[in-house]
Amino acid sequence: MAKLEIHNMAGHLIRRLNQISLSVFQERTKAAGYSITSVQFAAMNAIRANPGIDQARLAGMIAYDRATIGGVVDRLEGKGYVERRVSEQDRRAKTVTLTATGESVLDELAPLVRQFQGEILSGLDSDEQKEFLRLAAKAAEVGNTLSRAPLILKE
Repeated sequence: MAKLEIHNMAGHLIRRLNQISLSVFQERTKAAGYSITSVQFAAMNAIRANPGIDQARLAGMIAYDRATIGGVVDRLEGKGYVERRVSEQDRRAKTVTLTATGESVLDELAPLVRQFQGEILSGLDSDEQKEFLRLAAKAAEVGNTLSRAPLILKE
């Protein structure tokens, strides 16, 4: 079968790498006994680094859609990994913190997730992986304003 034009397009290749990344993430975390998505993992990381963060800021910190972050937090709360409270500063907002169970799960998952990052880019040697990450970070930073869910580190 002949290669298609899309096989050399950035968008297609990025989508394929995302599929690979999600598959590896799901397979490895499931094998370790966890039922968690990469977005839930990212949310837990952001919550740990910013205890009491509100959901809107959480969405910005992980470049996730503000309209659907509530569902991510709902599922984490259902698993007993996070706790929500009404914000003391803004009664309309909810703040999120990790529970003791969430802290423990993240302590176990973080090294595992770090460990399989190289597997996602297994076709590249160590130097190429570093260069890929540098270039991908640069492209993501420069293109951030083009996203429907931009990364927002400060407000």
